[in-house]
Amino acid sequence: MIRRVPVILAICLAVAVPNLAQAQREPAPAAPAPAIQGGPAPFEADLMRLSEILGALQYLRALCGANEGQKWRDEMQALIEAEAVTPDRKNRMVANFNRGYRSFQQAYRTCTPAANVAVRRYLDEGAKISREITARYTN
Repeated sequence: MIRRVPVILAICLAVAVPNLAQAQREPAPAAPAPAIQGGPAPFEADLMRLSEILGALQYLRALCGANEGQKWRDEMQALIEAEAVTPDRKNRMVANFNRGYRSFQQAYRTCTPAANVAVRRYLDEGAKISREITARYTN
């Protein structure tokens, strides 16, 4: 599990693109973690939050004309490949990504200043999660 943490770092560093924005939202409660090698990963809640952030970024960046294509979906796929060690975990990660995407899809039809603030905040939060996971769980 620890060897996959650098993948999380790489994905989250992609999240840390400067000069972007997004509206601050309360984090959704993470689903209970599955038992993995004697218990849930200590960063399980952060992993689920990161999945949600990637979904929100996929919607908001496209809405605001970033022309990044499927960048955030691809980052999510890489995260799943690195961290979805059980089918249940994969399903929860996908559900969190979809929740992030749909929550903004319901709230924003055009790019607004608030949507730009939301993007910036999610980029910052994703980078923070990455730094914290990397600092705590890598050698």
